Amino acid sequence: MRIRSLMVKNPISISLNASIQEALDTMKSHSIRHLPVVGQDRTLLGFLTLSDLKQGLLPSMLENLTLADLMIKKPIVMSPENDVEDAAQLIYRRKIGGMPIVENGKLVGIITVTDLLRAFIEMMGLLTASSRLDVEMGDDPDTFQEVSRILRQKGAQVISVGMEPLSGKRRIYHFRIVAANMEALKQAVIREGFRVTDTGD
Repeated sequence: MRIRSLMVKNPISISLNASIQEALDTMKSHSIRHLPVVGQDRTLLGFLTLSDLKQGLLPSMLENLTLADLMIKKPIVMSPENDVEDAAQLIYRRKIGGMPIVENGKLVGIITVTDLLRAFIEMMGLLTASSRLDVEMGDDPDTFQEVSRILRQKGAQVISVGMEPLSGKRRIYHFRIVAANMEALKQAVIREGFRVTDTGD
């Protein structure tokens, strides 16, 4: 999935000559925690976070600080054509809450931890009426195919599959399934020699 399909397009931004209080008011009125600073033609100049602004508010009253003093002048950015997975890894590794998305030097979007979490929830089908079947198996791909076959034969519609590594070569696969008779599915898998570790919503 490309960042373009997930990012907030044409995000709220602020000009460099705005005051710190104006930036805080903008964040509050739009319920956001990140604010790109742009110049003419939406050229990205910097990036502000709510925590940085709050920390700088009082000193700004005493020392005449400006947005230029508080903003991140060379923020981490990505292209809208980068993969969402790359953005997620970068946000996690750098411990940041979000980043501007830039194309030809101009701000075109923003992506945040909240956007990535929403994408994860949607891909995993967590907001769909569904249940979860957890099956322990080895790392042989044939065993995964066999469990998938059993579920299909029983009419189960699998939304997503997650995998949790165990010690050695054992794995637990979490099958997210559209609402179905979970007890029947569980027994069908057990009859074929697999261990079901859990079922749930």
